[in-house]
Amino acid sequence: MLVGALEARRWAGLVFCPGPGRGVGIRLAFVTPDGQRREWDDWYWMVSRVGPHAPDFSYARVEFDPGAALPRATGEARDPRPASPPPSGRLVLEWSWRKSAVALRATLESASGHLELIPDVPWDWKGDWNTTSLPWRAHIPGADGEPDAELLLAGPPERRQSSRWGPPDRHETPPPPQELAMVATWNGCDPTPLLPRIAPWLADARETWERRRPRDPHYPDLAESIADDLMWTVLIQPETARLYTPAGRSWIFPVPGSDPGKPEPDDWTIFGWDTFFNALLLATVSGDLAWSTLLAGLRTQYPNGNVPNWRSRRAGTPDRSQPPVGSFAALRLHRAHPDPDALAAAYPALLAWSEWWVADKNGRPRREGRTPGLLAWGSDTDLVPAPGRVPPWEEGATGHQRAAWESGQDDLPLWEEAAWDPRREVLDMSAVDLCSYRALDLESLSEIATIVGDPSTAQRLRADCRRLARAMNRVLWSEAAGLYLDELPSGLSTRVAASNFLPLTAGIPDARQARRLLAALSDPTRFWGDFVLPTISRDDPAFSDQQYWRGSIWPPMNYLVLQGLRRYGFDALAAELAEKGAAMFLADRRRTGWCRENFDARTGEGQGRRFQSWAPLFALGARAPERRQSSRWGPPDRHE
Repeated sequence: MLVGALEARRWAGLVFCPGPGRGVGIRLAFVTPDGQRREWDDWYWMVSRVGPHAPDFSYARVEFDPGAALPRATGEARDPRPASPPPSGRLVLEWSWRKSAVALRATLESASGHLELIPDVPWDWKGDWNTTSLPWRAHIPGADGEPDAELLLAGPPERRQSSRWGPPDRHETPPPPQELAMVATWNGCDPTPLLPRIAPWLADARETWERRRPRDPHYPDLAESIADDLMWTVLIQPETARLYTPAGRSWIFPVPGSDPGKPEPDDWTIFGWDTFFNALLLATVSGDLAWSTLLAGLRTQYPNGNVPNWRSRRAGTPDRSQPPVGSFAALRLHRAHPDPDALAAAYPALLAWSEWWVADKNGRPRREGRTPGLLAWGSDTDLVPAPGRVPPWEEGATGHQRAAWESGQDDLPLWEEAAWDPRREVLDMSAVDLCSYRALDLESLSEIATIVGDPSTAQRLRADCRRLARAMNRVLWSEAAGLYLDELPSGLSTRVAASNFLPLTAGIPDARQARRLLAALSDPTRFWGDFVLPTISRDDPAFSDQQYWRGSIWPPMNYLVLQGLRRYGFDALAAELAEKGAAMFLADRRRTGWCRENFDARTGEGQGRRFQSWAPLFALGARAPERRQSSRWGPPDRHE
């Protein structure tokens, strides 16, 4: 039986899943004194702090502000600031799973209102509840040849119904803490005798996880921030019962064709490069979950080899991919948690994805750039899903926009200079970032091929990597600028983004070129500063926008550039980048309780989604184990 908050909107609730397509759930609703009902997506806006969350699901805790402002029709609720009034109250939810039982307790502090515990059946699962008598009973039909499963749920009736909860007398002190507690069991166990033991049960589970959880000796909360935020993002694919990690619990796309006024969330949504970074983050607490996440990302692959920008159970983007960082992630994951079977399972998909980028398309490589041998972002127009099969914001998107989405840097100012080439269906350029990702992919995949026993393919991939490196140095390197720059019809671009330093990560420059890149990166008028790295140079006209990829600081770019600095032995600047990123991330997280999508490069304040899965990459980059592992990396031998 899988048990956890494994459905995206079920921040305050659990699902019970004995197998694919089967199970039941419970969830909470909060009703304010004036009768306002808060449930489902409202919990996203009410979360004030996530974690801890054990990787074996033995203990989890999350806190909510019951009176938090919900979003208005015009946009997201305002972020809290240091001068904001304190939360109106606190709702602490804890749960623990042991063998054939789970305990859940909700404690409401200094707040008025009442909680409702609601039994339900998530998605299109097979299962049903009978709540006519205590304990409540859930019947879950078995798979072929398996016995049926029965789940029992018990709790003090007056607490489950919350009849004692209500608005406080305005002339009295705030109400004392109130609790709602319950135990669910299966395999024929009676939950009633366990009710008096909920408090010590939860205390023991909490202490056990706190005692064995990983910690970083250099930064308080560093390792904790990775484990807590990522574990609260682990969800289940309901039709297969596989665990996976989306870009965030709010990134589950609506079912295509659903009522725009009442969109229903899809069963799951997996984003390409987000998933591979998530695997590296989960590796800090669980190799099994990390491999599960990485393989779930590869299982979104289309038959032609494309690992898409995103894919769900009912929809996806067969026309485009995302930055190919899968082999890089798989190799690092294998070094941290060696699993020959998992690596062997990943290898064919990674190889097919690598070949997809340069597969024949109308007589030319699919994503060929302006110069043969180089690459450009694109979209295969004939594979774009029909209207009604994509979210509303993708309806009618231009080829240029779809190509920008493929880059992962959706509105990066560099793409403004590249026209859409409708004949080749790519941006009319040779992109430094995609060429760098491609080189890194070829290098990493060649090592994987060697590990799994495919030496001929490893040799071919290494040769492809060397050819690409030579082409990048011949065409994209600007001696005058000391940078790798995008190739445009008019020549090399003059605009520079953080992704222009990715050649360091891929090992493209020689030592002299690398020092030139370092000079530009460390220039405070361009990229360096108190908060780093901005996605576009500080002297670029778009920097002041600080919106999305137009000047903001993004976790994946910081993390990748950091690997490049370490690869070339620029240890002092690497340490400063890692420490500044971690300090910025942790300061915002401690202040808000959130895990933000990106950050303002002028103030360091968090922006975008509140809970984004890859935000802890700032913390991952600063971890001591990362620094110790960096010795494996070095500039390539140009004489080989």
